[in-house]
Amino acid sequence: MARATSFKALALLPAFALAGLTLACGAGGNGSGGTAPSAGAPAPQEIPAETKDAALAAMVPAAIAADGKIVVGQDQSYAPNEFVDNGKVVGFDVDLGNAIAQKLGLTAEFQNAAFSGIIAGVGSGQYEMAMSSFTINAERLQTVDMVSYYSAGTSLAVPKGNPDKISLDDLCGKNIAVQQGTVQVDDLTKRSEDCTKAGKPAINMQQFQAQTDVNLQVQTKRSQGMLADSPVVDYAIKQTDGNVEVVGQPYDSAPYGIALKKDQGDYAKAVQSAVQAIIDDGTYAKILAKWGLNTAGAVQKAELNPAVS
Repeated sequence: MARATSFKALALLPAFALAGLTLACGAGGNGSGGTAPSAGAPAPQEIPAETKDAALAAMVPAAIAADGKIVVGQDQSYAPNEFVDNGKVVGFDVDLGNAIAQKLGLTAEFQNAAFSGIIAGVGSGQYEMAMSSFTINAERLQTVDMVSYYSAGTSLAVPKGNPDKISLDDLCGKNIAVQQGTVQVDDLTKRSEDCTKAGKPAINMQQFQAQTDVNLQVQTKRSQGMLADSPVVDYAIKQTDGNVEVVGQPYDSAPYGIALKKDQGDYAKAVQSAVQAIIDDGTYAKILAKWGLNTAGAVQKAELNPAVS
């Protein structure tokens, strides 16, 4: 399943650090843990502004609309979905978030935060929306409303050439990096338990707060592999000039969801309708193309609190 807060206990962070090498979240760069695109690279496609829909704007609670903006919580270390480039937050979720706000007659203000604390921030009212590649799952739907907008799976990435010849079925005893608070933590925990039950060594799960650090672990061969959302792995491969490669196919595909505080009148319906309008007018497809996201994960219908397993 794609990126989602894990409600299980986090394993201890590895004792070593990437002194002098770590590209910290929000510190700039392309979010891959690699080098920024060359100066001669084509400029990203500009996404046309959305036209305000007065009927949808009227559904936004006055407390949110009063200052003319929607405060959006996200972990800006997850390229190409949300990351900082040359001091500016960019990405798939950012472009879509801007379009949603425009459709509602507002502007989006993106605030960087640790991934594992964003959902709680939505519940407390710190954020008026969360767009940070959150997977929709039954546990999360108990605490927030969610609007679906893309479907992604988990991919395994390794250093170029896969020097340790690992695969998803052969992670026992391996050093595998993941971002804290993601569903990949739960995935590796279960896989590690299966290893020990079979009399094999446990997986050495190496957790980091920022996805950029996870990417760099693999690129510098300090980890033998990493698990992350498929769009993130695909982007890391491109931005590291092939120094990272994928093994096998993405698995456990599930929808991303925009998280909203419950019991806010028609606000969630307004966001759902805004996403649907952006899909219908073609802007959604342009945003996918801009960030190179696989169209197989595109949704044709934005759903509010869809049924999930």
